[in-house]
Amino acid sequence: MTGDWESGRDIRRLCRTGALVEPTSGRAPGYVQCNVVMMPADSAHYFRQFCEHNPRPCPLLAMSEAPGSVALAALGTDIDIRTDLPQYRIWRDGVLTERCDDVEHFWEDDWVAFALGCSFSFEEALINAGIEIRNISEGVNVPMYRTNIPCISAGPFAGNMVVSMRPMPPADVIEAIQICARFPSVHGAPIHIGDPAHLGIDDLNHPDFGDPVTLHQTDMPAFWACGVTPQVALEAAKLPMAITHEPGHMLVSDLKNTDLAIS
Repeated sequence: MTGDWESGRDIRRLCRTGALVEPTSGRAPGYVQCNVVMMPADSAHYFRQFCEHNPRPCPLLAMSEAPGSVALAALGTDIDIRTDLPQYRIWRDGVLTERCDDVEHFWEDDWVAFALGCSFSFEEALINAGIEIRNISEGVNVPMYRTNIPCISAGPFAGNMVVSMRPMPPADVIEAIQICARFPSVHGAPIHIGDPAHLGIDDLNHPDFGDPVTLHQTDMPAFWACGVTPQVALEAAKLPMAITHEPGHMLVSDLKNTDLAIS
């Protein structure tokens, strides 16, 4: 089952059986997708503060109701955070050590999971407005870059913001700003338009995460705050162990993107 007929539950079931290990951009149209971070409870309160201090890159949608809970009831009725993403990253002492397609054997009874808003949600609104999303039309993961913009630290969590980039004609950029401003819980409007050097980005053809996309001569690059930012914060925090989603491989919820829009 693919395309317009997929639901968030369909995607989670495919992930749970190991049938889906690819990026989720463009999958289950209409459903909210989420970045995921998991860690021991003794660090979780600092990470929640980090999200509250940095709502543009880290818009918090849900977290475990109690340590050890693998459900996120605010996002869906049958979520198991250990199995329902296509790919996970394992971090030890701030270093990415491995990737896997489920984390049941890593999960501990004192762990807490966080789900953060993802730019894939506003991509739907842009597509519905007739704006090309280059990473979707080219069938690749969105390009993401480390920047020189510092986040507000909380406890051990610190670091610079990560951004995602979507190139488009100038007229589409103006409309994209207006559309995305209605979705503050999934990063909102772009934080920068134009010269990537202002963000400390040297080469758009070599993203730090994701894949490069084609830039036409008349395009302007538009940059959004990105939910991969917590992975940079984990590098700084150097927790003995933490788990995140593989960039682009998101938790797909039962919420609808239209539920997040503000008038």
